[in-house]
Order: sequence, then C-alpha cells, then structure tokens
Amino acid sequence: MPLKRQGDDMMKTLSQLMVVPATLALILAGAGVARSDAPVIEITPKLQRDPLQMSGTSGGQKNSNCGYISQTPNQVVRVTADKIDYLRLGVQSTTGEPTLLIDGPGGRFCVLADKASGDNPEISGVWLRGNYSVYVGDRTGGKHPYTLYITQQNK
Repeated sequence: MPLKRQGDDMMKTLSQLMVVPATLALILAGAGVARSDAPVIEITPKLQRDPLQMSGTSGGQKNSNCGYISQTPNQVVRVTADKIDYLRLGVQSTTGEPTLLIDGPGGRFCVLADKASGDNPEISGVWLRGNYSVYVGDRTGGKHPYTLYITQQNK
C-alpha cells in the first residue's frame, strides 16, 4: 500500500477551492453579457461610412440624473483601436427633449441639448479603446423617435 503524503491532501483541497471562484466568475460574466440586448457597433480608426446612423426610440422608465432612460443601453459603441483622436456622437430628434448618457472607459457623461448644438445633444473628442453604453433619454419622460449619429467630421 503506497504511503500518502501530508501535502497531497492539502493540494487537493486547494485545487477544489480554486474551482469555485473560477466557476462563479464565469457565471457572473455570462450574466452580464446576457443582460444587454443592445446592438453593438464596432468603431475603427477610419469609419467605413461617415456618418454612421442608427434609429430608435428615446426615453424609458428609469429616472436618472440624465433624464428618463431605458434599463439597457440603446446602443453599445465598441472602439477597437487604442484610441481614436476625434469622434463626435450625437442624437437628433424633432420632438421631445433628448439627452445622451454615455458610460464608458473614461467615465460616465450626461449630455443635454443646448442652443449651440441646435437643441440636439452631442459629445466629441478623443475616444479610448473599450465599450461605451449609450442611453438616449428624454428629460420629460416621453418616448420619441431619434437618429443617433457617429462621425469623424469636425463641424
């Protein structure tokens, strides 16, 4: 009968304990992916079409500091380069009071409409690699059709 070493039991226990956190991490990561059904658009340093345009309906039930938004993003923008030196994202709507809430690698930004943007919110600048969740909200809680655009053209 072979002799059992004391360290063998400890190694077996440690290997079993390592499986639990790894499994839990995989389950939680999968839950995060399944949570959002927002369309994803990948952005490279040179847009294939400029501007890119997507349509949808603004607003939602969730009252945020950036108007009423939906529970999930309207759009996910994935920047695949290390950075893009200039990108402008905005929303156009002929009705309602649209807002943009962008949650990404550089932080969380709320953009409200003003006279300079023609009452349509937009944000521009350097965009870093990563995923940006874009919520198109409405300050008054209404739901209105919008066009979201992404361009590398400066005004």
